[in-house]
Amino acid sequence: MRPRRITTHKIQAMKARGERIPMVTAYDYTQAQIVEAASIPMILVGDSLGNVVLGFDSTIPVTVEDMIRHSAAVVRGAETPLVVVDMPFMSYQVDAETALRNAGRLLQEGGAQAVKLEGGKPVAPIIRRLTDAGVAVMGHIGLTPQSVHKLGGYRVQGKTDRSADELIEDALALQEAGAFAIVLELIPAELAAEITERLDIPTIGIGAGPDTDGQVQVLYDMLGLGLGFKPKHAGNYASLGETARDALERYAEDVKLGEFPTAAQSFHLDRQPAKSEETPSLSGPYGSRD
Repeated sequence: MRPRRITTHKIQAMKARGERIPMVTAYDYTQAQIVEAASIPMILVGDSLGNVVLGFDSTIPVTVEDMIRHSAAVVRGAETPLVVVDMPFMSYQVDAETALRNAGRLLQEGGAQAVKLEGGKPVAPIIRRLTDAGVAVMGHIGLTPQSVHKLGGYRVQGKTDRSADELIEDALALQEAGAFAIVLELIPAELAAEITERLDIPTIGIGAGPDTDGQVQVLYDMLGLGLGFKPKHAGNYASLGETARDALERYAEDVKLGEFPTAAQSFHLDRQPAKSEETPSLSGPYGSRD
């Protein structure tokens, strides 16, 4: 019997019980299997794949087709977690009908159970249109990476009283529009705590301090899969990039020295004597063919 997938209602019930909600990104089948084995209740197929998988310097080049392909791979690898997929840049900003069409593709073709989109009050009508059509939506305010050029870089948001008040208004507007949860990215911990206290729906923090209802991390950052820059807010749970580099260096040396492969990694002929074959008769049922 297949396990039952976690629902948005179960995620909301975790907040009601005061139970913290762990969430991580995943971008392919194997990563999803590992996340499932760790009993993480929620996966984000993030458009951060533009940075960590595709090598872009932002999430802006990521397309709906990219998100569909990666979402479908994650869904195949994880049967239990709630899978949320990012709506990429310009897939929802044009108008509500375009957003609905693209959200429908992400759910139908990508197999996700919910979508996430960035922005505050200006996107509330779009969230309302999606939720009215039956689409589960996660909001995202604070640092919104798709607006990185407008924001002037990856900067902490909500540091002044005015901008903090605007983010509180944004969060309330998204809740009113029907979002089932909201990501708070790169905002002061005190502001994140206040927003969390004022909302009935869960907040999921990344670089927003310890007092949100849950946390989300980019898998590549928390596992140390890269060898370069690591964000300040990333959890330090492993250094797999260094481990992988060391393993590859040992492999390359073994190949150069002729120490890999060994007999244990090789296949061999079966040298048992072959059975002799009888010479076929040239006679048919009516005698010789001569």
